Amino acid sequence: MTSVAVNTYTHSVTYVADNILKSLKDIIRLVGLDPTEFVGDWELHMRGVQTWLNTGDLETVKLEIYNPRTDALIVRWDIDIAYGWSGGDGGFWTDTEQLKYAIRKAGLVPSEARYRLLLQSKPGRPDVAGWSKASGRSTEGMVRQSLGTTVEHSGLGASTSYLRRA
Repeated sequence: MTSVAVNTYTHSVTYVADNILKSLKDIIRLVGLDPTEFVGDWELHMRGVQTWLNTGDLETVKLEIYNPRTDALIVRWDIDIAYGWSGGDGGFWTDTEQLKYAIRKAGLVPSEARYRLLLQSKPGRPDVAGWSKASGRSTEGMVRQSLGTTVEHSGLGASTSYLRRA
């Protein structure tokens, strides 16, 4: 029985990690930026997200979109992790339509904008090759718009929001 639960949890982690990254790729593309760099680092991103989802240490996946000349944040997309995994035959889904609607609402970003992925994890989390500590850009003067849960697999889920200028 334990092997079934472990395999099912591993499947949940894989599903949620994959769909978080696919959602971020869609955000990058739909706001008018080139996702080539993001896709090129897919294995690195997946290794960090999957490892810390698996250990329960991942708190938030953040996509910062910023002005490279001023280093100021233009918009930030946050995906907060919910660890309510229940096992069994729970549902699984990704709300891509809700995400697309929010992206249209947030609008396009300037073509010269850049982006980077940050993973916020709990203290004491295991190290993952290719990942190191980093600080996020200031969110002063920004307001949060919540979309609610956008990825779910047997209670392991992700809620998306974005921060924009007030």
